[in-house]
Amino acid sequence: MKMLNTMLVTAGLVSLTAGMAPAAEKPRPAYPHYWISVATANQSIPGMSEEMSGMAAMFGGRGAGFGPRRTLQLQVEGPREVAEPKAEHLIPPGQKMGDSLPLITPKQEKAEYQPEQRGERPANYEKPKARMLIYWGCGEKVAKGQPRVIDTAKMSAMDFGKSLSGRSGTHQTPPSPHKGWTYGDWPNSEDRKDVPKDASLVGNHQLKGSYLPDNISFSLDQKRDFMAPVSFSAISKTTSGAWPFAWQPVPTAIGYFATAMGHNQKTGETVFWSSSELPETGFGLMDYLTPHDVQRFIKEKVLMPVSRTSCTIPAGVVKDAEGAMLQFVAYGEELNIVYPPKPKDPKQAWNPQWSVKVRLKSTGSSPLMESSEKGSRSSKKRPAADDGDEQEQQPAEKKKGGMMDGMRGMFGF
Repeated sequence: MKMLNTMLVTAGLVSLTAGMAPAAEKPRPAYPHYWISVATANQSIPGMSEEMSGMAAMFGGRGAGFGPRRTLQLQVEGPREVAEPKAEHLIPPGQKMGDSLPLITPKQEKAEYQPEQRGERPANYEKPKARMLIYWGCGEKVAKGQPRVIDTAKMSAMDFGKSLSGRSGTHQTPPSPHKGWTYGDWPNSEDRKDVPKDASLVGNHQLKGSYLPDNISFSLDQKRDFMAPVSFSAISKTTSGAWPFAWQPVPTAIGYFATAMGHNQKTGETVFWSSSELPETGFGLMDYLTPHDVQRFIKEKVLMPVSRTSCTIPAGVVKDAEGAMLQFVAYGEELNIVYPPKPKDPKQAWNPQWSVKVRLKSTGSSPLMESSEKGSRSSKKRPAADDGDEQEQQPAEKKKGGMMDGMRGMFGF
């Protein structure tokens, strides 16, 4: 009897507690999202001055890719469909691209259904063969335990994918076309003008559109302006075969990361290196990262802090690797605006009307080759090595018929 009474009391308390539970929070109405992706890219060649890079870009056109370039990607989505979608981004005078940039909704063309063709593997099918060597860390010498070898001949496709996977930042989903929403972007089929090299985003911005509220306005400061280009002050090869490189600080950067890749034609091996102090391929880190991810990866010693201005690819990493290329990224601050701001009082209702995200990065790349210019900046004195060695850098050997000589002949330098 006592046990029965206890069970009845417990059941009553559970019923009472359930009755006192707060009502489920109503889902917030969908609202427009606007993303501004701001990038600076700089492709350079050791020994080539900024003036020479500018001339190469001028003669080679936009596709030449030499010298700093600024790019913008604007993407907006509104939670309703309209018959004639129109939207534009009103920009500050300092951007030097007119009064506004049109955000055009791409035309959706229905594609004919194509059934998937699944055929049997041919009788002479051979499993793809690839052998990759993974290195990491700044320093004159390769650390113990390297390289990590990835050989497709000795692993399954799943194991191969896992071995190449590395760290990546928080998943970001920019605005895109989807059912029930209206999407617009720039550059687009109607307007894709180049961003002037002296353009500035600092100032007031406003968004207008037939599927957007009329109060989307915000301002950007210097932290969210185009980042300075990545400029290598030295890239050279030591007599031991290491590749020290140094860069000018990027004022608004919050972290750095570098990778290098090359292919050995004789052995068929592809070489990957990253500046991380931990094993890392870097495939997922060469794009935009949130400030939280940047700080997290700096603490893990995967990214370099902004106090660093030099690094060294260890000797032998890119030895005999043809077309070896250095890639570098400086991560910028991110701006996130939600209007109206979230109330401090959790009991107060919050119904956002729109959001804006501005993300920034600056990237640089350069082939790893010995300069043919005697006394060039990349062959005077190597930056201080990361292991404390302060040897003087030997001048690079002058090679005839190299890439620089070809550039001079092509552009008349």
